[in-house]
Amino acid sequence: MENITVKINGAELSVPKGTTVLEAAHMAGIEIPTLCYMKDINAIGACRICVTEVNEGRGFRLIAACVYPCSDNMEILTSSPKVIESRKKTLELILSTHDKKCLSCVRSGNCELQKLCRDYGIEDANAYAGVRNEYEIDNSAPHMYRDNNKCILCRRCVAVCSNVQGIGVIGANERGFKTYIGSAFDMGLGETSCVSCGQCVAVCPVGAISEKDFTKQVMAEIANPEKTVIVQTAPAVRAALGECFGLPIGTDVEGKMISALRKLGFDKVFDTDFSADLTIMEESNEFLDRVKNGGVLPMITSCSPGWVKYCEHYFPEMTENLSTCKSPQQMFGAVVKTYYAEKMGIDPKNIVMVAIMPCTAKKFETGRDDQNAAGVPDVDYALTTRELGRMIERAGINFHALTDGEYDEPLGTSSGAGVIFGATGGVMEAALRTAVHTLTGENTIDFPELRGTDGIKEAVYKVGDMDVKVAVASGLKNAREVLEKVRSGEADYQFIEIMGCPGGCVNGGGQPQQPASVRLFTDLRAERAKVLYDLDKSRPVRQSHENPAIKAIYDEYFGEPGSHKAHEVLHTKYVKRTVN
Repeated sequence: MENITVKINGAELSVPKGTTVLEAAHMAGIEIPTLCYMKDINAIGACRICVTEVNEGRGFRLIAACVYPCSDNMEILTSSPKVIESRKKTLELILSTHDKKCLSCVRSGNCELQKLCRDYGIEDANAYAGVRNEYEIDNSAPHMYRDNNKCILCRRCVAVCSNVQGIGVIGANERGFKTYIGSAFDMGLGETSCVSCGQCVAVCPVGAISEKDFTKQVMAEIANPEKTVIVQTAPAVRAALGECFGLPIGTDVEGKMISALRKLGFDKVFDTDFSADLTIMEESNEFLDRVKNGGVLPMITSCSPGWVKYCEHYFPEMTENLSTCKSPQQMFGAVVKTYYAEKMGIDPKNIVMVAIMPCTAKKFETGRDDQNAAGVPDVDYALTTRELGRMIERAGINFHALTDGEYDEPLGTSSGAGVIFGATGGVMEAALRTAVHTLTGENTIDFPELRGTDGIKEAVYKVGDMDVKVAVASGLKNAREVLEKVRSGEADYQFIEIMGCPGGCVNGGGQPQQPASVRLFTDLRAERAKVLYDLDKSRPVRQSHENPAIKAIYDEYFGEPGSHKAHEVLHTKYVKRTVN
């Protein structure tokens, strides 16, 4: 690749041709601030926070560094008085229409706008006070709210919904001063075919959109002596929770997380990895049954509620392809309120099942039909990783000082196959570990072709005398591409894994928010996924069918995978929805 030479703040630097001024500055160890820009998602140069002075032989002028390409011998000034004054004035103009209730905002202390105002010494937040538009908060969706009074029109949410997820249920309405982000015909988000993935929440730089917080309700349940409050934690949570407390991205905090949950007062702390193993037992059995008995193929995983809702809206004819297995979250709740309740002599009505998830769609999932194996909801509350972080902070728990705790038995025992569910390709790999053993007796553990953060992965495996063609997709735009190939007959997969969020649950809409300055140059998906694969390697048992707790629950309760009892408790059905 051809290189060119630029001069940044007086120092020469060689960069590949086509490099933007923003990228060149990063190579030089200089961070240029941004608000609207998001790598691979949104490159519109609209907010003007990244303005930088450049000289290409015609004198210095201001440009948007996020989209402006470097030219040979370009001179760049990243923090000249003119640059600083321009950024400061832009911030003051943004604040002129911004609802500045920072003390009560969920993003206070983790707000990109707030940090920039502090960095640039904004002393008068009302420097350009004047007319402001007032908006009602949209609470129509089950998983999140939208508050346009705090929106800065960066359009990151619009871009991720359209360009990454391929859905596009939100966009810029009206023009000029009246512009606001909303849905078509001013529908509430809950009236649209939003799939609750929460990727818009993950990229919002301010508090304009966030998950609905149920932490107060959960703490009230914990305080009720008549309730047994049980918590389960998803695989990806332990790979990201530490970020809420300033720990490096990719830090495994499983032990500290367990200890924090005990200090919060939960009666039992269990691991969703257990029900991930249970899902594999049922899903592998279902797949082999479909192959042997002429069932609907390809079979598609059903662990991701954002993906399931997407399928119901956009590919309703393919709901027959979905595995009938409940997701690990719902399966766990069903087991707790049936098997565990009977074992412990607890009335299911007195059990409160709380799930800590990396996903906002899990909030929607708790209210789905046919998710009440014991006659009461399988899961009562789904909290995001961020909500758990806030609970720990409010309780005054010193997260850094915690010693490592261990999960309770019997539903805290899991295999390495269960923990990799949080990464794209992990569900498929876990299923193949068990399916291969069932068909051949062989113990194949690693399926490297399924790993990594690529949006679409394909492989063919020889299992006995059968070629099994599989595909893995993460992010709903990638899911559409795979499904269109199936629909047209171009692809003849037998088994497909789909996760709603790019990179899988580790990059879920409920994970800790990272600013653009981090997201631009750090692969959150890879760093968090590494935690899960390292945990998998360290587990003494790495196949779901070898989990002793799984063996016990089949011996004591279900009999065998796919039994009548298993179908009553662990399986579900889907609906065909319209697109709004």
